[in-house]
Amino acid sequence: MLIAGFVVAAAVSAMLVTRTAELRYERDVNRMVFNDNLGVLEEVRAKIGTTTDSLKSVLASAPVAAADQPYIVVSIAERKIWFKRGNTVLFQAPVATGSGKEFVSGTNRYRFQTPRGRLVVQQKEVNPAWVPPDWHYQEQAKKRGLGVVKLSRNESVPTGDGGLIYASGSELVKRSANGTIVSLGGGSEDREVVAGGNIIIPPFGTNARRYEGVLGTRRLTLGDGYGIHGTNKPETVGQAVSHGCVRMRNEDIERLFEMVPVGTPVYLY
Repeated sequence: MLIAGFVVAAAVSAMLVTRTAELRYERDVNRMVFNDNLGVLEEVRAKIGTTTDSLKSVLASAPVAAADQPYIVVSIAERKIWFKRGNTVLFQAPVATGSGKEFVSGTNRYRFQTPRGRLVVQQKEVNPAWVPPDWHYQEQAKKRGLGVVKLSRNESVPTGDGGLIYASGSELVKRSANGTIVSLGGGSEDREVVAGGNIIIPPFGTNARRYEGVLGTRRLTLGDGYGIHGTNKPETVGQAVSHGCVRMRNEDIERLFEMVPVGTPVYLY
């Protein structure tokens, strides 16, 4: 009986500690919103072990939310998003956030994490296309045991069978040894253009550098390549798997998209 009582007491104590921590985080975020208290933001970062912020300059210049202005809160640890006005929750949903993994390619080092701090919705996009950065192709090449060749507009890459691959206007094309020219079409995840044992990094502005559908049906752009968007992999929502963006199920981002105006503050912690 004594042991059972101790177990119950311990469980209740753990629940109280957890609830107290949640209330403290909610209090801290609300204080950030209404008081623009960056000292509190530093406290939150310290609590979760954050010592650096890759978007420090952007965060410092982001606008402050007025007391009656709606705002977005993203909990990276809980992988949840809330759209709030004051203490009233107008919308909430699960999200996927940055994996925190590190990728090294030559002298370049990338950390795939969701930034913490205060940002703002800069733009709203319907059916956005993803324009992959160079590291995407480098990451794919490493996974598949291939090399990488970055193609410039005034260059061509031999295919190994007498043909050439090069950019022509907005298209990446292949000219065969017999002179036949065919378009290689738009970009597609995991189906990058490969020639001579190398993944080709297409020039910006070509259709091969645009991936349709990867970002789902809607995107709220936050700047510096980050955003809140849908996904073609809804099963990943609720996990730490992204390269830094906040992913939502398409049905959830479509609802949020209609509610959120450009200029809405976004607090990530």
